[in-house]
Amino acid sequence: MWGTLCSAMIYTLAAYFMWSVFPGFFPLLLPAGPVEILAHRIIWTAVFMLIIVWLSGGLKELRGLPLKSWGWLAAASVAISVNWGTYVLAVNSNHVADAALGYFINPLVSVALAVIFLKERLRRNQLIAVAVAAVAVIWLTFMTGQVPLLALSLAFSFGIYGLIKKQVNVSAAASVAAEAMVMSPLALAYIIFIESQGTGTFFAQGPGHAALLMAAGVVTGLPLLCFSAGAKLLPLATVGMLQYITPIMQLLWAVYITKESFSAERWIGFVILAVAVIIYVADLLMAHRRELRRRLPES
Repeated sequence: MWGTLCSAMIYTLAAYFMWSVFPGFFPLLLPAGPVEILAHRIIWTAVFMLIIVWLSGGLKELRGLPLKSWGWLAAASVAISVNWGTYVLAVNSNHVADAALGYFINPLVSVALAVIFLKERLRRNQLIAVAVAAVAVIWLTFMTGQVPLLALSLAFSFGIYGLIKKQVNVSAAASVAAEAMVMSPLALAYIIFIESQGTGTFFAQGPGHAALLMAAGVVTGLPLLCFSAGAKLLPLATVGMLQYITPIMQLLWAVYITKESFSAERWIGFVILAVAVIIYVADLLMAHRRELRRRLPES
């Protein structure tokens, strides 16, 4: 049991650390634009995940999916494509801090969406955390003079993606493969179009650039596989705490690597959001402890 939990922790940490270094990978794909990068990311993720599904014997699961499940996966594909594209745009336009902000907000957005659409009831501390996060967004909007659109787009697109995924029971590998397959025809059509117009970079920038664009599939798929392997074996409270590794490291990347400018108002907004995150994580821990105490007499 202990060995299984250790392996699950290693897999989950590997996923979060891989996501944390994404800001160092996507600039390597320049001079490709965000939409071209997104198109290649979709195509090569589909190729990589189909190979994984084939090797693991999961093609039968894909072939056996009912039409309703494909409909949900198509909707999830649109949501995750918006998320992927927005993230690439944020990173390659030196807005890594906005990407970090988005993933700080995301768990709280997911909680709010669950209340609205799944009729789940919030615990008191969860409600407080969501309210404090809303205050942080309002503060950033009014004190910096602009709505944090990139951050909100990332938070809501991933939150909606998670909400949709609750409607279909499919393994993680098959799900990601199916989602990438759904968008691949559109992505391929776009690549063919820009290459025919001479504005694509896949063939124009040499084999190294082409290899990096192809590697985007592995870079996208591998952390998803690690996360799937680890998170399903770990307690929710543990996953809830670990997920903040990624935005914290991205924020550090923005401060020390890309050296993005931070006004005092922006730092205050992040501090307010940090309070919301602390309340949220503390609530997860308390709920997990109560659950353990409830189960103790049964064991």
